[in-house]
Amino acid sequence: MTTARRPPNALNPITEDDIVAYLANTPDFFERHAELLAQVQLTSPHGARAVSLQERQAQMLREKIKALETRLMEMVRHGADNTATADRLHAWTRGLLALREPRELPECIAADVRSIFQVAQVALKVWDCHGVHAREPFALGASSAARAFAGSLVQPYCGVNAGFEVVGWLAEPQAAQSIALLPLRAGAGEPAFGLLVLGSPDAQRFQAEMGLHFLTRIAELASAALSRLRH
Repeated sequence: MTTARRPPNALNPITEDDIVAYLANTPDFFERHAELLAQVQLTSPHGARAVSLQERQAQMLREKIKALETRLMEMVRHGADNTATADRLHAWTRGLLALREPRELPECIAADVRSIFQVAQVALKVWDCHGVHAREPFALGASSAARAFAGSLVQPYCGVNAGFEVVGWLAEPQAAQSIALLPLRAGAGEPAFGLLVLGSPDAQRFQAEMGLHFLTRIAELASAALSRLRH
């Protein structure tokens, strides 16, 4: 239940709320007093000059339209970026499926990630491989600590190069200002059987707050392809 407003007097003067309530409850006020729209003067946000109420409303509308156009352009740009990334992911997947020799997979994956996704440095290690692949370069060099570290990652790690042991797998670890570490697993909840290391000289390329959707997809596809080395 609303409280009835008391009539204004010297002790109870008209307030801004009273005026707002009156105008809200009297929508035809400006139809009956249209001349006020031109007479009311407001300060322009773009300078000290005074503008009419109608002009100020037009300015506010233009500002809203400009803000909406900016948001639309951002959405279009993000959509184009996502489409380009999806196309690169598709091209990479086709290459993995076309490769017939399992032992060539690690080198192919590293080379494709460098070229297709434009990553400066890529390194890959796989362990618990089938005996015929046990002495391949990609199956050697991962210490027990590195394996345990990969197993502890529940999702790709992105951030600055904090001197992780696995960054030493890169050709020039000191040049990697930001890194992404992608654990390789046969499936969710399975132990890691490898690690994909990405390094960039750009400190902003791989950030802790960045989205992990495409990196996760890369890890899943690489894991599926590399599972051939374990059978």
